[in-house]
Amino acid sequence: MLSTKQRLKLESICNRIAKAAEVELEEMIWVSKLAKANGSAGEMLRKARRSAAKPTMQPGDFDDFLNQMDIGFVDPRNHRNNFRGADDIADFFSQDKPDDWRQRD
Repeated sequence: MLSTKQRLKLESICNRIAKAAEVELEEMIWVSKLAKANGSAGEMLRKARRSAAKPTMQPGDFDDFLNQMDIGFVDPRNHRNNFRGADDIADFFSQDKPDDWRQRD
């Protein structure tokens, strides 16, 4: 569980990432380590990175929906534009769980 101080620091960093503003190296190291250890922090970081990768994202559009649901890849190079069947769709929406997926947030 995140303390209030950690959550506020994380939100500040994620807001700067989403706006493509400058983030210091020490802050990125801290947020990356926190994201690996805490699922909620990881979700916030992924959403911020998606927003930075897609600055034209508008509230209510499909990209915003995927971002809010935390579905899909952060890196645009991994995006899919077509599917060859139901198995491809199921593979796209499945997420790899880390070894410590049973850990509570």
